[in-house]
Amino acid sequence: MASNENKVLTKKDINKLALHSVLLQAGFNYERMQSCGFLQAQLPALKKIYKDDKAGLSAAMTDNLEFINTHPNLVGFLMGLLISMEESHSDRSIIKGLKVALFAPLAGIGDAIFWFTLLPIVAGICSSMAMEGSVMGPIIFFLVYLAIFIMRWFWTRLGYNLGVKAVAQITDISEVLAKAATVLGCTVIGGLIASYVSINVQTEIVVNEAKTVALQADFFDKIFPNILSIGYVFLMYYFLKNKKVSPVVLIVTTFVLSIALSFLGIL
Repeated sequence: MASNENKVLTKKDINKLALHSVLLQAGFNYERMQSCGFLQAQLPALKKIYKDDKAGLSAAMTDNLEFINTHPNLVGFLMGLLISMEESHSDRSIIKGLKVALFAPLAGIGDAIFWFTLLPIVAGICSSMAMEGSVMGPIIFFLVYLAIFIMRWFWTRLGYNLGVKAVAQITDISEVLAKAATVLGCTVIGGLIASYVSINVQTEIVVNEAKTVALQADFFDKIFPNILSIGYVFLMYYFLKNKKVSPVVLIVTTFVLSIALSFLGIL
């Protein structure tokens, strides 16, 4: 466990972190999604932790500017956890691994609880009340949404406290944890590729009057489902990492290829 003398953040700092978590999507972009807001929310705490250590602050800022896309109502938990590890000066690979491993599951949990369950049910009930002329409909919906907003202070403090308690154990098994977090992160990325990247070849080859071969269903899907999707992702990764091509150029190229190949009836 982190000793008290190593702690530089106060309750006020953690509360400020919770409040600043509303900035998560303030700098949203399609290259790194929520990274700008994610860093901005943590920046006051990071500056207090690293003080005159410009190299340490620079490394933390660089890591927090990497791709992230998580749930705005639960992001405080992740921020609190990571800030507690920054405060204890844990290994950067562990901090990065935990971030990559946790942000996607938190997004899935948050979407399932808030967007797909709680708010639709409350909205349906409150809408019915409002249509019947009850002023309590919109008031109840507002109060529920306000409660969800206020809960970010609870999530942030929970993440921070869990992180502080886990630092000693994490330090003891740092190598194993870093490897496990990396594997989990790769698994999550693989799931995201299968879910969000879709390439379907529409081209069909006429063998004879009785037989037509669909390249997608009869060829690519038989060899390896989603092989084109994962292949395209790794191609983009190759250009991004090895050829240093701008992500904006890759995004624009993807749009152009999608429109052109769809117009030609290939995809």
